[in-house]
Amino acid sequence: MPDRTDSIQADRPGRSLAWPWFLVVVIVYAGIIQGLGLLIGVDTSHSESQFPTTESLVRNALIPIGASILFAAAVVTWLGWWREVLHYRAPVRRWVRWVPISMIAVAVIGVNYGHLSDQSISLVVCLLLLGLFVGVGEELMFRGIGVQVFHRAGLTEGKVALYSSLVFGLVHVSNAFGEGAQAIVQALVVSTSGYFFYLCLRAGGIILLPMLVHGLWDTSLISNLVGDKPQASLGMVLIILLQVVLIIVLLVKRRTIEPAAPAVPN
Repeated sequence: MPDRTDSIQADRPGRSLAWPWFLVVVIVYAGIIQGLGLLIGVDTSHSESQFPTTESLVRNALIPIGASILFAAAVVTWLGWWREVLHYRAPVRRWVRWVPISMIAVAVIGVNYGHLSDQSISLVVCLLLLGLFVGVGEELMFRGIGVQVFHRAGLTEGKVALYSSLVFGLVHVSNAFGEGAQAIVQALVVSTSGYFFYLCLRAGGIILLPMLVHGLWDTSLISNLVGDKPQASLGMVLIILLQVVLIIVLLVKRRTIEPAAPAVPN
């Protein structure tokens, strides 16, 4: 007799992808970013900035992440999952809508506009493209493919959120090649951000919303890191503060994310 996972997979279009194979896909995805970065990247060890020039941003980030987007899109196409990846039907209670609203507001406010005004137009344009690329690529891989993998495995939404967020955080450990032990802390922080992006997907029902939120979030953070000299801003404090507030809110209200069950008539 087929188990529940088999019946769920049979009811859904496209090919199946078991979670161990999803991890292989994620490893290849991370390998593309890190490998291309090593192959064509610009050495910025002499600079305090992560992206001191337009060339460094393009070669160290835009091209590798752009290639990873093509890979993720190819995987979705091969699986035949575009409809399910683009639209995720799992309603939540109304208060969850404040997660994307607050993240968008703080991200827009938190951009280091003063620092960016001192940079070249080409660097600022490439920064905006980087935010777009990161939002599209990472959301397509983790809130798109990842969420579908665990959802199709018959897991509850809580476990879908947890496992997809953990994988999202763990893949950032690959940054240890360039950032050392700091990447471990980053992975923990990114895991919580992944949970927030998952809630954005649930709140909007379409992957374009977490792509937008994620892109703005990273643009705001990276706006402090471009140019010859990085410059911290109050915006970074706001982003960190919101992350802490959201963690506290979710710990308190985690049992009220799912919609209330309809009353059963007597």
